[in-house]
Amino acid sequence: MNEKRVSLPKGYKPKASEEYMNPMQLEYFYQKLSIWRDELVEESQQTINNLKTEVRDVSDEAERATRETENSLELRTRDRYRKLLSKINKALIRVDDGSYGYCDETGEEIGFARLEARPIATLCLDAQERWELRQKQMGE
Repeated sequence: MNEKRVSLPKGYKPKASEEYMNPMQLEYFYQKLSIWRDELVEESQQTINNLKTEVRDVSDEAERATRETENSLELRTRDRYRKLLSKINKALIRVDDGSYGYCDETGEEIGFARLEARPIATLCLDAQERWELRQKQMGE
């Protein structure tokens, strides 16, 4: 984060009574996103290590099929993590540039409850519902 960093009091949680996305709230979400990113990177590294240490010379076909299925699931999980890490990094950039917490479509506040549940959210609830409706209509 840039020079706007602030020190958070222990146990700080954003409150609706505060100015929306003030420096303390931005720092709170920056830290939340950073911790999440670090956890995902660690889990991804563990997945890579597991795949590297996997014994490849398995003579039993059923066991080999089971391991291939497990490896496939691990690789899909890793791909999801990669996409999620990209969204987290974009959210961290938005924290830095001051656009975090505001809807990409409408410019309205996304809201604390939604950001607490999904810190990478870029759309307010109304815009998200419209997007999902468009996706559903296009899919049918």
